[in-house]
This record gives sequence, structure tokens and C-alpha cells, in this order.
Amino acid sequence: MEDRAEQALIARAKAGDPIAYERLLEPAIRSATRLAFAMLHDRSEAEDAFQESALRAWRRLQNLRDGSPFQPWFIGIVANQCREIRRGKWWHLVRLPDANALPRIDDAAWFEGEDLRRAVMRLPYDQRVAILLHFHLDMPLSDVAIALGISQAGVKTRINRALKRLRPAMGVSEVRVNG
Repeated sequence: MEDRAEQALIARAKAGDPIAYERLLEPAIRSATRLAFAMLHDRSEAEDAFQESALRAWRRLQNLRDGSPFQPWFIGIVANQCREIRRGKWWHLVRLPDANALPRIDDAAWFEGEDLRRAVMRLPYDQRVAILLHFHLDMPLSDVAIALGISQAGVKTRINRALKRLRPAMGVSEVRVNG
């Protein structure tokens, strides 16, 4: 989505236009549901996490800084929602009218190989989410930084620490993230 067009949609959504909000949300649906499934490893919980995140984002849209892109901000909300669910905090199910329109999540294909999937799930949350956002969702480091609310250097540190933990489990030699 072109930056000016996105900023116009954000302004309309902040003014209460639900159609503009839906248009903002549309390009983020696939990435958000893929992240939620990768974090929760349960289709139903992933769909619920997405739905709750969509409602939270709508309610908190005024918190999105002027000029900031929508998708990384929204993905950050999804990541936080998944963390809350994984911690076992209470949460409630919110049904959106078009819940059936969510894309199907391929259970087995979120990462190649069961060993890698298990190793990623054992990573600490901050490292796991950075790895999933950057490598699984192909988000640039700058967007991962926005989604997590940290610097790009912080993202690189988390990814490098995660890769260091994953190497022994996967039998991989030294790899470094530089940019």
C-alpha cells in the first residue's frame, strides 16, 4: 500500500471510519494469522488471537503515531496477544462477523521440519517472536523493530542470540544477521 494512501486510511480510521480500518487490516491478515499460528501452534487459538488483536487495534488506533506504518504496529499487537495467551492469562473470545473470511493456516508448513519447529518453540519469547517475524513472515528488520517496539540493533541482537541457541539443535554452522 502506498504510504500516502495508507496514511489517508489511517486518518479516516482514526476518525471512526470502519471501512477504512478494514482496508488497513486486509493486507495484514495473512501475516498476522501466520505469526499467531507459529507462536501458538493451535489454529483455533491463532484465529482467536487475530480477532482479539483486530479489536484491540481498533480501540487503540489513536496510539498509532502519525506517519507510522499500520502493519508493523498491528503485528506487534498480535505478538503481544499471543504472549498473553501463552502465559495462560484469562482472555475472552470475540467473534467478528466475517471470521470465516480468515485465510486457512497450513498447520505443517509454518516451518520446514519438526526439529526446527520444536527448537523455535523452546526459544524465549523475545527471541522467538523476532525470528518468526523476520524469517517466517519475511519482515524487514526495520518493521520487526517497529512491531516489537525496540531498535533495529535490538532486533539483530535477539535474532543472533536465537540463532546461536538454534545452531546446536539444527547442526548449523555460524550465521550472523547484519542487515
